[in-house]
Amino acid sequence: MALDLFKRVETRKGLFAVEKITLIYNLLTSILILFLFQEMDHPVQMLADRAVIAGMTFLLMYLYRLAPCKFSAFIRIVIQMSLLSYWYPDTFEFNRIFPNLDHVFASVEQWIFGGQPAVWFCLRFPQMWVSEPFNMGYFFYYPMILLVVVWYFSLPLRPFLEKVSFVIVTAFFIYYLIYIFVPVAGPQFYFPAIGGDNVAQGIFPAIGDYFNHNQELLPGPGYEHGFFYNLVESSQQVGERPTAAFPSSHVGMSTILMIMAWRGSRRLFACLLPFYLLLCGATVYIQAHYLIDAIVGFFSAIVLYVVATWMFKRWFAQPMFK
Repeated sequence: MALDLFKRVETRKGLFAVEKITLIYNLLTSILILFLFQEMDHPVQMLADRAVIAGMTFLLMYLYRLAPCKFSAFIRIVIQMSLLSYWYPDTFEFNRIFPNLDHVFASVEQWIFGGQPAVWFCLRFPQMWVSEPFNMGYFFYYPMILLVVVWYFSLPLRPFLEKVSFVIVTAFFIYYLIYIFVPVAGPQFYFPAIGGDNVAQGIFPAIGDYFNHNQELLPGPGYEHGFFYNLVESSQQVGERPTAAFPSSHVGMSTILMIMAWRGSRRLFACLLPFYLLLCGATVYIQAHYLIDAIVGFFSAIVLYVVATWMFKRWFAQPMFK
């Protein structure tokens, strides 16, 4: 099997579907940078980064033609998926110049539920036996993506790898476009900005472009000495930005992954299900999202899975290997 990964194969020329959609997103956001050039913080660097990403994509395509095998194809796909860690905080560089909308979403949350479920949840269950499982679930987000992709790379399912990677990356990009134009930071950023007294009284003032200059993150609730608590807290302090709250991509993307797991293997689905349920609950428990973010994240996932699958079949479906 290991030798099969490196066996030379006859391949089609050109870009993979996941590379094409990345270049399309690259182009669209580059045009947006040019329109917003005067308002943005470092537009030249952002355009330079996009040029490097595009150049690297074509270089990988060329190198693949020199040594075409299943492993080198997998590397091309993995690199494009790893770039999602760049594209996510990049959304903040756009939406930071637009007026923040958290006051609208917090007010809707208050109107629907008569309060803030994100506050109720963590205050009602601060115990270690609740906090640690939820933080473990939240931390399992990226391992879940890796497990599903690697599963589809396994020998019997490898022909579906390009479709799976395309659907995942396309869904992410659609979420990212929403985050650019719908600047919602979530409770963990918005509540510290307006103060706990306002939250307790149900008063949610508009804060304009506050996050353009302030990025204070509310310390995570729960058992502060927990192993998974500190993993999540450390990762958020390093990589989190006041962006991407509505809808919850954690809920949305993990739901898409569960659909893929169900279609690929009932056993894989059963193994991932407990982590999925904990992850969805954790998005509200750690105050990363309002409850309405999680609800819309779930239903949007079904729509995005159908749309991205249709896009792949309609415009991009070609065999990776001849």
